[in-house]
Amino acid sequence: MNTTVEKLESEDPWDAGELGRNEEHVIVANPVVCTAVDESLCLQLISIRLQRSLIANLKLVATYRGIAYQPMIRDLLNRFVISEMRDIMHELVAVAEVQKEEAGGADSPVSEFLERERKRA
Repeated sequence: MNTTVEKLESEDPWDAGELGRNEEHVIVANPVVCTAVDESLCLQLISIRLQRSLIANLKLVATYRGIAYQPMIRDLLNRFVISEMRDIMHELVAVAEVQKEEAGGADSPVSEFLERERKRA
């Protein structure tokens, strides 16, 4: 017997494939609207060459996760950059601390700033 959620999903016309899965529902996007959306979300079109197998695997993962693969890639890249920026900040703070010790530990506005950033990270 179906659970309540399964029953609701099976009755949903979108989930059942009754809506939006044939050519009668396809339209060409208005370029002005596309540009407005890109501008409002600060998106920029780029071109990148990836291995076919990588693209296929990304699509499989995205399908499994229930999302489109391009937004998933955008999310992955954002997560990677945030992580790398955090690591870079830690490295810069460590270098600045070594330089501070070598200079005799003199406090300065820059040292105070770096200390605050180290604590925040």
